[in-house]
Amino acid sequence: MERAGRATFRALLDRWPEAKSVSVVCGKGNNAGDGYIVAGLAREIGMRVQLCQLGSAGVLATDAARARDWALGLGVSIESLADQLVGDVIVDALLGTGLTGKLREPYAQAVRLINKSKAGVISVDIPTGVSSDNGAVVDDAVRADVTTTFIGRKIGLYTGPGVSYCGEVFYEDLNVSPEIFRVVEGCPMLSFPMLEAVGYFFARRDPNVYKQALGHVVVVGGDYSMGGAPLMAAETALRMGAGMVSVITRAEHRPAILARRPELMVVDANDHANRVELLEKASVVVVGPGLGRSDWGHGLLKEAVASGKPMVLDADGLHGFVELSLRARGPLIITPHNAEAAALLKCDVAEVQSDRPGAVLRLAARIEGTAVLKGVGTLIAAHKIGTAQGVNGRDEGGETGAKPRLLGCCMHGNPGMASAGMGDVLSGVIGGLLAQQLPEIDAAVLGVCLHGYAGDQAAKQLGQRGMLATDLLPFMVDALKVSCGE
Repeated sequence: MERAGRATFRALLDRWPEAKSVSVVCGKGNNAGDGYIVAGLAREIGMRVQLCQLGSAGVLATDAARARDWALGLGVSIESLADQLVGDVIVDALLGTGLTGKLREPYAQAVRLINKSKAGVISVDIPTGVSSDNGAVVDDAVRADVTTTFIGRKIGLYTGPGVSYCGEVFYEDLNVSPEIFRVVEGCPMLSFPMLEAVGYFFARRDPNVYKQALGHVVVVGGDYSMGGAPLMAAETALRMGAGMVSVITRAEHRPAILARRPELMVVDANDHANRVELLEKASVVVVGPGLGRSDWGHGLLKEAVASGKPMVLDADGLHGFVELSLRARGPLIITPHNAEAAALLKCDVAEVQSDRPGAVLRLAARIEGTAVLKGVGTLIAAHKIGTAQGVNGRDEGGETGAKPRLLGCCMHGNPGMASAGMGDVLSGVIGGLLAQQLPEIDAAVLGVCLHGYAGDQAAKQLGQRGMLATDLLPFMVDALKVSCGE
């Protein structure tokens, strides 16, 4: 508790070095104890301290009570919740991970008071009103500028609506014993550098390698007015290192596609014989970019599913998969956003957003494959764990489980990626990796992290507002080049 309080106070001073006063708002549990530590530390260096205690301070127990007594010994005085919080910075030490259901009074009143203030706000462990388990937000939740979180990263800070409430997140493990992490099954927080560190990448190519050994990706999509979508997916698959990439699309799109990327092969979707032959040759099929929802697109989707080839399913392909009640005949990776996930799960978007970890697990079970739930804090889950090397760099031993498993939450991504074509590029990334014989879940995990990492690098150089989906390609290529030691 003392370490948590000190970590919070350091973050406070780093963010607001000119602050002369703090208002600490405490609840009745251990989170309040962290708040008392902050109040005592502030008092020690001569800051003015306003400490508001909800209910009687006498209800605090064990370590929280000791923290209270320590702060009182330094001259901190306790008052009931005031009509105004007067500190330059407000410390939210109300509930932390103790949220269950909607906020009751006086907690709701305290949250309203904090949010009404013009002062900076720092939350201890997680903003009051945000669920640590899934990122759901109750009607009244603290809008923090900074959140300090301890021991384990709370997934509610990294995915779902809660991300909009936590501000900048500072994580401290508080030097707890590694045994703590072994006894709790968590959700890995995935980053591209972390995957790189555990060797989640290709070895150098053999000098005698040939294009057929590197896989053939076939992208299916591009109804009228949507020719750019399959082009982006196909070009990305090439950039990921697939040996060959073909596009099945409207004949009208062929000139533009070949003008942009002559390395691609383009087949007229209305040419039945060539279309069937190409699907037979495919290593991986990416279905959905610009596919549309007409009979034309539905016919292509049914053929692609019937091929039994490993498949990446996105966009309109997902809608058709639901509408036609299709079932995959081979390995399947889906990449829905919230609305598409809701359609697959036959619920509304609000239900998906209220529990994204639960939703992605249900998606993986629904398709008996690997699900990527896009959005802030993209989540990945798998229904069957095959021979993938695993997020922690170990062989999963061919385990097959009836219960879906959460593979991780991607730490990368930014609001600039909320633009047309980003999903098409992601499907191309995963398809290109899958074609090179990466196991299904490895292709999904690496693809998501590489895509998000490249988006962050592009945003740093170009800014978020002007960033385009194809701007990610050179950053992905560069990241793979470095990681593969080329």
